[in-house]
Amino acid sequence: MSINVGEVVSVRGTQITLTVHEESNLETLFYNGKKFKGISIREYIGIKRGFCIVVCNIEGEYLDEKLFEAESNRIRYIRKVEVKPIGYIERDIFFDGIKVMPMIKDQAYLLSESQISKIFSQDNDGQFSIGSLLKEDVRISLPWEKLFNSHIGIFGNTGSGKSNTLTKIYTELFRLFEQTMTGKSSFLLIDFNGEYTGNQLISDENNKKTYNLSTRTSEGGDKFPLPSSNIWNTEILSLLFQATANTQTPFINRVVEGRERYNQNPNSLENYLKKIFEKCFSTTSQRRESLSQLKVIAKKINCTNLENELDKIYWYNNGEKYYHIHNGIYRYFNGSKEEYNQILGATVNAITISNIDAFDELIVRINLQLLGDMALGYVQYEHIQPLLKRVESAIGDLKKVITVSDDLEVNILNVISLRDCNQSTKKIFPLLLAKMFYQSHRYAVQNPPNKTLHFIIDEAHNILSQQSSREHETWKDYRLEMFEEIIKEGRKFGMYLTLSSQRPADISPTIMSQIHNFFIHRLVNEKDLFLIDNTISTLDRMSKSLIPNLSKGCCIVTGTAFDIPITMQVDKLVDGRRPDSDDVDIKLLWSVD
Repeated sequence: MSINVGEVVSVRGTQITLTVHEESNLETLFYNGKKFKGISIREYIGIKRGFCIVVCNIEGEYLDEKLFEAESNRIRYIRKVEVKPIGYIERDIFFDGIKVMPMIKDQAYLLSESQISKIFSQDNDGQFSIGSLLKEDVRISLPWEKLFNSHIGIFGNTGSGKSNTLTKIYTELFRLFEQTMTGKSSFLLIDFNGEYTGNQLISDENNKKTYNLSTRTSEGGDKFPLPSSNIWNTEILSLLFQATANTQTPFINRVVEGRERYNQNPNSLENYLKKIFEKCFSTTSQRRESLSQLKVIAKKINCTNLENELDKIYWYNNGEKYYHIHNGIYRYFNGSKEEYNQILGATVNAITISNIDAFDELIVRINLQLLGDMALGYVQYEHIQPLLKRVESAIGDLKKVITVSDDLEVNILNVISLRDCNQSTKKIFPLLLAKMFYQSHRYAVQNPPNKTLHFIIDEAHNILSQQSSREHETWKDYRLEMFEEIIKEGRKFGMYLTLSSQRPADISPTIMSQIHNFFIHRLVNEKDLFLIDNTISTLDRMSKSLIPNLSKGCCIVTGTAFDIPITMQVDKLVDGRRPDSDDVDIKLLWSVD
């Protein structure tokens, strides 16, 4: 065994009281060449019971003033400690839970560093280690096979070290398994602050693809490839453009269905355009609003001749019809095809559409659909016109960050930096990625899954917050519902979320309730502490009390992958591997050169 430090004097349920010897007060003791920690709060102690060692956590201590001995006119008080059983060691293996309870007079012993390591190190091969126990300073390894088969939450105030923890976890994972992951797992990291665009996380640059997206300039930055199926989707388009449910969403659905119905036909868009132009000018019930939409179409298909001809067309109020001016000659569109063909038909029929991108095609089809619906009396222009403005505004930003391509090359690690994007894009883009990757992965994997997809979101409160009041409620609800579906249903398809945030109280309660494992750094806000207290059932009372006072880099690890909560100091990564989130050295910044 080891050093005997006391015996059991009271057992009340799971609350056990020990009397301890005076020499146990020492901070560190050595016995047979082994190092032991003395008895103090939050330390661990073993009580011998038969062939088992009952492992207990020390929760408090006091002096029993009723018991004393007078020796040489000196009073000696009896020191007592209160402990609570958390598991037992049998056949040199630690097991969580209570199998046997101590009895009075059972002897208590200090646990060696190797025994303490067995309590916390649940990684059988001992290779996945990101830090050491805070108080015992004992190196431990984590059960990586359970950890990465779950949803992970990393929470802490700014400057508490959560970014270093996130980076260390995945750096260690890729160090061990980067060479065997190809074709089996992929990782997608949403980086709002551009902290992971350097040499972080992965050693082989060929296995990492970084997209530095930007909406600051007219050209934008890198373009992320998005399959066309995610653009021509009624649900996504309706949410992107905040379409109303009763009028604008059915309108968008007609645009999408019309494209799907005729897209296989040769020159379908050209034929559709020519038909609509003819209908607008060869009818007796012409609409004044049509001309502005026709000019938008001509500009998007890059047809200069058509633009020039449309600039010569005006609206005649009294006759409620269009007229054309050329060399001082006025010619009216009287509702006949012959008149239309003589004035504009040749220019329109000469149109050829080539090299039009998906976003311009979307704008063209929306305007063509509006013109066709107005001619048939399906919609009122006033109901659809606000949608057109939102479409043009949103697409202007999307074209800067997206390229439509069905050839998506998925590396082991894909980092999408949104640092230089505006707030609108920061809200929209993660939703597009989540929906695209979740749906494609869901339909591609077998049962049970033969591939895994890991979606990592740093500063997750940016898109998973319920507090945002600057966006449409329908849009916010859909975004939250999308991620709630992933975190509730994704596990069975091999898709897992890792969320990092400094404000866990802002994140949807449904999402928080589905997280399996937590790395909790310092939190001081009452709402955050209340959420942690009511969300994490595996967190004991003593660990909860430590959260507001944790030092930088220190965190409490708990969840379904761990038998008991672990208070550990995460290793600080070396320069070049750390995330770009270090504090500014004010002393150095303001020093005299």
